[in-house]
Amino acid sequence: MSDTPATTHDGRRFSGVVALDGPSGSGKSTVARALARALGARYLDTGAMYRAATAAVLRAGIDPSDSQAVADVVASAGIDISTNPDHTPVGVDGVDVTAEIRGPEVTAAVSAVSAVPEVRAQMVTRQRKLIGAGGIVVEGRDIASVVWPQAQLKVYLTASDEVRAARRAAELSGGSPVDDARAEVVRAELHRRDTLDRTRAASPAVRPDGSVELDTSGLDVAGVVAELLRLVRVGG
Repeated sequence: MSDTPATTHDGRRFSGVVALDGPSGSGKSTVARALARALGARYLDTGAMYRAATAAVLRAGIDPSDSQAVADVVASAGIDISTNPDHTPVGVDGVDVTAEIRGPEVTAAVSAVSAVPEVRAQMVTRQRKLIGAGGIVVEGRDIASVVWPQAQLKVYLTASDEVRAARRAAELSGGSPVDDARAEVVRAELHRRDTLDRTRAASPAVRPDGSVELDTSGLDVAGVVAELLRLVRVGG
């Protein structure tokens, strides 16, 4: 999509930045894309950037616990990500890794890679360049607290552990039914990632100051987007 300011669903010019923070399974990606479409805005999935960085590390045969080697690989990696909410391919050094970054190997290593301070600094710089002049919905875990604290609207999406686990399991299975054993594995992985993200030294995951908390447990996508559009209008 163009980097020029977008037009909202009601015809007004949208040139701001909407920052959606929150833990995995809170609905960030789904509602961020839907909100971007409603606003005619660009969309940035910063989590996919960390996953792409992790894919680069694994492809290079680097141990994710080797912080310096990880930082060196990520610094030289060509990470390409689309800001079109209708088409979100991700590439690393010219290779499409859109499917690979959602696989179990990357999922298991992404917390370690994203916890490296040098990696976070590199990613934040890249993310700020992509945000640019605005007209974009950005989702991730530290958008409003670190990447773009001056965002027009800062929302912290949350949901119960059970709902988050069910959503992530459904996402990983492509919408197919998930048995209790698989759901429990996903719930344990979410808990592990939450703990790592809250306790990492570089940019620990927190609810940003000045953000609006929105519990999505009992809302469908349309309901969450409607509330976000109302907040955009109030803040706009």
